[in-house]
Amino acid sequence: MEISSLKDKVSDAEWRLRVDLAACYRLVALYGWTDLVFTHISVPLPSDAGENQQFLLNPYGLLFEEITASSLIRIDAQGNKLSYSPFPVTPAGFTIHSSIHEVREDARCVLHTHTRSGVGVSAQACGLLPISQQSIFVLNSLAYHDYEGVALRDDEKPRLQANLGNSDYLMLRNHGLLVVGRSVADAFLKMYTFENACRIQIDAQAGGKLIEIDPAARQGIDEVVKAATSGMGAGIAWPALLRKLDRVDPSYKN
Repeated sequence: MEISSLKDKVSDAEWRLRVDLAACYRLVALYGWTDLVFTHISVPLPSDAGENQQFLLNPYGLLFEEITASSLIRIDAQGNKLSYSPFPVTPAGFTIHSSIHEVREDARCVLHTHTRSGVGVSAQACGLLPISQQSIFVLNSLAYHDYEGVALRDDEKPRLQANLGNSDYLMLRNHGLLVVGRSVADAFLKMYTFENACRIQIDAQAGGKLIEIDPAARQGIDEVVKAATSGMGAGIAWPALLRKLDRVDPSYKN
């Protein structure tokens, strides 16, 4: 499958976003969070005031491990294609993402998964439990949205937006996980933590009685995260993840 490079046909800012987003798709595949060609990771493109917002999304039908910077498709807020691609975009698949981008200016990347552990915990009445260090990072900014069927209807958007509010982590009941990131790197690191918190919970529930973390130990988590990442947030890990991808398969940059 050959797709012509867009590197010299888009702005430098758009190209950097394309490379980061393609890297994120590849990393999601590498870490085993995919659901064949389903789920999405979206980013808004830089725009001038008054311009209609545009986004980058995966071509529907490509495995995440096949996605490149040039194969990502430019779409509008309704999920309509604005750039040529031999692959389609599913507007229905952008319903959840568009509703979040619509009300959250800080949503520079929205990442959604259907992993076994994520769906498993989302189906538990207790939700995510404070039983691991990973979980307390998530619980500090976690919201829930009840399942209303496959997300095809626009009338679900206001309820999803209200449920999310200002949270960065959203557990879609009976459905999966979603994170809002200030950058592609931030979204990936948030999902890495969210997914691991769910995996740990599923594993721990197979054993004996669970020990919950004292609420006092969950205070001031934002400052703890800053200290733990030397104030760099996701930037502490993202360059290393890109180096990992370059060793595995650098074609995401094409």
